[in-house]
Amino acid sequence: MSSLGPGLLSVGPIIADWICFGDHRRLQEDTARKAQGCRRPWPLILCAAQARMTRLNRIPEVSMGFQRMLRARLVAAGLLAAGFATALQAGAALAQQPQAGTVRSNHGAWSIICDTPAGTSQEQCALMQNVIAEDRPEVGLSVVVLKTADRKARILRILAPLGVLLKDGMELYVDNNNVGRAFFTRCFAEGCYVEVEIDDQLMKVLRSGKSAVFAVRESSDQDRVGIPVELNGFGEGYDALP
Repeated sequence: MSSLGPGLLSVGPIIADWICFGDHRRLQEDTARKAQGCRRPWPLILCAAQARMTRLNRIPEVSMGFQRMLRARLVAAGLLAAGFATALQAGAALAQQPQAGTVRSNHGAWSIICDTPAGTSQEQCALMQNVIAEDRPEVGLSVVVLKTADRKARILRILAPLGVLLKDGMELYVDNNNVGRAFFTRCFAEGCYVEVEIDDQLMKVLRSGKSAVFAVRESSDQDRVGIPVELNGFGEGYDALP
């Protein structure tokens, strides 16, 4: 596992136009108050599509496995051209106004979205997808993968809806193998996000994997909710990312 350093934490928000999964405004203040720092995140990445959720049986963490994964039903290629605004400068404000982005290309279940943020002249691009639970539209995830300006690091940000149990973090399974867990870093009005650096080992897993499941818990007395996503096109999309 890799640790996310202060320099990476200072990177500004990658998506401004996150999808708002349901009306969780009433939980916003409480969620933000309970947000945990990301001390030992696992390297992780996400994708996007519309999918059925999988409820995971309560099994001890060390041996937790999937009893059944429902088949994902993908909708229209990848992401919505909703757009995003980025601020890669250290110390950039966390809340920014959304700007329209442009779909540069589609790669399987992934899309490359590009935009020129306010105050900059350089276009910035990210590999993006969204996941929405087919039977629970208020539960979903948004994912962004990008390269830092110096091209020395690969960053992943995942946005989960307000109301998820923050202290349990988010777990990742690829092809039914437990990759690890990351903890939520900060919360916005639209949700709370995990931010990690993608290391070489995780990159290899994601390139070779066929499917992933991201598991969160809505409350301590409920089973985990697993959202299955497809990894097809990830490697091709990342290679095409400017």
